[in-house]
Amino acid sequence: MLAKIEQLLQEVKGLTAQNPEELEALRIKYLSKKGAINALMADFRNVPAEQKKEVGMKLNELKNLAQERIATLKEAFDNQDNGAAELDLTRTAYPVNLGTRHPLTIVRNEIIDIFSRMGFTIADGPEVEDDWHVFSSMNFAEDHPARDMQDTFFIESHPDIILRTHTSSVQSRVMEVSQPPIRVICPGRVYRNEAISYRAHCFFHQVEGLYIDKNVSFTDLKQVLLQFAQEMFGPETKIRLRPSYFPFTEPSAEMDISCDICGGKGCPFCKYTGWVEILGCGMVDPAVLEANGIDSKVYTGYAFGMGVERITNLKYKVKDLRMFSENDTRFLEEFESAN
Repeated sequence: MLAKIEQLLQEVKGLTAQNPEELEALRIKYLSKKGAINALMADFRNVPAEQKKEVGMKLNELKNLAQERIATLKEAFDNQDNGAAELDLTRTAYPVNLGTRHPLTIVRNEIIDIFSRMGFTIADGPEVEDDWHVFSSMNFAEDHPARDMQDTFFIESHPDIILRTHTSSVQSRVMEVSQPPIRVICPGRVYRNEAISYRAHCFFHQVEGLYIDKNVSFTDLKQVLLQFAQEMFGPETKIRLRPSYFPFTEPSAEMDISCDICGGKGCPFCKYTGWVEILGCGMVDPAVLEANGIDSKVYTGYAFGMGVERITNLKYKVKDLRMFSENDTRFLEEFESAN
């Protein structure tokens, strides 16, 4: 890789352009998302540990030199007197620092892409919801703690209008207006009245999935989740399902994946268990199907839900959940190579 970097350094030092079109072609060649420099940065992970410091410094030198050289050429073209109107002093100074996608957006899009290739379509719904779609249609008892003011943000009372606590409300809306087969994923932001800390926040992001058809079984659910885990975390990833409880599924389970840091042998990240919890799932409770106008004697289905922040933490080892919403550019710039 060092030889390739040195070659590009020599090329960048001698960059010239006869017109703005040639300059833009050079920018795309070296600095675009699919350009030569970003390709090297994407391959940086394969550099041996003992060479990372040297290679990293050279990569930064190359990127900075390319940006400076192209900016200099651009400035020269801008200063040319070509008979155009006077300089627009309100225009943003060049070069404009290009942004990058947020890590949560990167992971959410990856999750959506995986399930889209398995036949799931995307469904969306309002963040400000009524009690029926968030709780009642999902088989929550009237005295369930999630309905308390301490656990949910209420906008109005009697009738209760709240900020949705999960994207299951979107599943309810889909079932109301559709008949099986139904195969959707529901990404979106949700809210819960929790104390903000490095482990929890009052808002976060979910992706839930729902599949309803004739003869849908728990085996179908397990295979879909295994496929997802191996696509997201690598082909060697293993899963296990532990019995659990959710009001809207029966039977219900929590799904763990084998720790991708220690390979399941045990480490501090997985608390020496070899497993990391990733999502909840189960077969849709017949009461939920009936409440939403679907005949539970004819159709069965499964559902699952995961937190996007949770998946992002597992992929990028972010230790503090608050960093996702603080807009610290130093943190966000760390994900440039992931775009």
